[in-house]
Amino acid sequence: MASMSLSSCLSKSVRQHYMSLPQGEKCQVTYIWIDGTGEGLRNKTRTLDSEPKTIEDIPEWNFDGSSTYQAEGSNSDMYLIPVCMFRDPFTLDPNKLVLCEVLKYNRLPAETNHRISCNKVMEEVKEHSIWFGMEQEYTLLGVDGHPFNWPANGYPAPQGPYYCGVGALNAFGRDIVECHYKACLYAGIKIYGTNAEVMPSQWEFQVGPCEGIEMGDHLWVARFLLYRVCEDFGVVATLDPKPVTGNWNGAGCHTNVSTYKMREEGGLPYIEEAIDRLSKRHDKHIRVYDPREGQDNMRRLTGQHETSNINDFSAGVANRGASIRIPRQVGQEKKGYFEDRRPAANCDPYCVTKMIATTCLLDLEDEKENQ
Repeated sequence: MASMSLSSCLSKSVRQHYMSLPQGEKCQVTYIWIDGTGEGLRNKTRTLDSEPKTIEDIPEWNFDGSSTYQAEGSNSDMYLIPVCMFRDPFTLDPNKLVLCEVLKYNRLPAETNHRISCNKVMEEVKEHSIWFGMEQEYTLLGVDGHPFNWPANGYPAPQGPYYCGVGALNAFGRDIVECHYKACLYAGIKIYGTNAEVMPSQWEFQVGPCEGIEMGDHLWVARFLLYRVCEDFGVVATLDPKPVTGNWNGAGCHTNVSTYKMREEGGLPYIEEAIDRLSKRHDKHIRVYDPREGQDNMRRLTGQHETSNINDFSAGVANRGASIRIPRQVGQEKKGYFEDRRPAANCDPYCVTKMIATTCLLDLEDEKENQ
C-alpha cells in the first residue's frame, strides 16, 4: 500500500476529547485563500467573540505573502477579504469556513485573484441567469506520490472495472469520498453527486448547478474540504490532469453550462449558437483552462481516453471524444445545457466560467452594438 502520513496516525480518541470541550460564546473562523501558484489553498484561523451571521460580520485580515508566492519579503502584507461563508465540518457549529479574495498592499487584486474579474462579468450577464455545474476529477496518492492502493512495483489490472465500480478490487479509497461528501453537505456546498472514475484511485464529485460567481466559490471550498479530509486519512488528492502516463485516463473538470433561454422550450438553437461562438475562440479557451496556459492540458487532451485533441474543436451529441458534448437527453428534448469537456482538473473555475460567459454572452452583446 502507498505510504500514509504520520500525522494521520495520531490518536483520534485523544483528539476527540479536546474537540468535545465547550468553547463558550467564542467562534473559530478559518480564512481560506488561493496562493500564488493559482492552484494551492492556504488557511489560518482566528477567534471571534460571537458567531457571525453574515459575511459582513467577518473582519478583513492579512497574511505574509512572501511565504505563499504572492509578495516580496520587504513588502509582504496581503489583505484577506471575506467573500463567502460556510459551516465548518471539522470543528463543527458555530465555527465557520470563510473563502477570501486576496488584495495586494495597494488594495489591487493579487495576480491569482481571478474572482474580481469573474464577478464583474457575471454581473454583466446576470439577466441571462447562467448556470454552471463542474465535475471535479481527482486522483488519490500516497505521500510518496504513488497512486493509492496500486501495487508497489507495477500496475493494477487495466481500466474497465473501476468506473462506478464496487468491491475491494475495484474501488480504492471510498472512505475519503464518502467523508468528503458529508463534509460538503454539512458545510453548505452545492455538491450534486460523486462517482468512481475510469482509472483506479481516481474519483469525481460534481458541484452545481450554481449561478454566476457562486460556481467558483463553491468549487474552491469543496477542493479545500477534499484536501482536509485527505489530510485526516494521511493520503494526498492531486488535481494533476495526467497523473499517470500511459494507457490511463487523465483528470478533467468538465463544465456544464446553460442560460435561461437554453433551459426553456426551444432552447436548442441557443445551445448551438453558443457552441458556434466557442468554436471561434478555441485557442483562447485552451489558454485559460489550466493554470499553465494549456501546458498541463496538453498531456491530457490527446484525442484518446475520452478526450478531444487539444488542437481541434469538435462538438457532438453524446460524444465523449468531443470538445463540447450535447447530452443525448438534451438533443431529444431540444433544450437544456451543453458540456465543455476541455477544462483540466486543476483549472481555476473563476477563469473557466468567466471565459465561457464572455464568449457565449458578452461578445454577443458587443456584436449587436456594432450592427
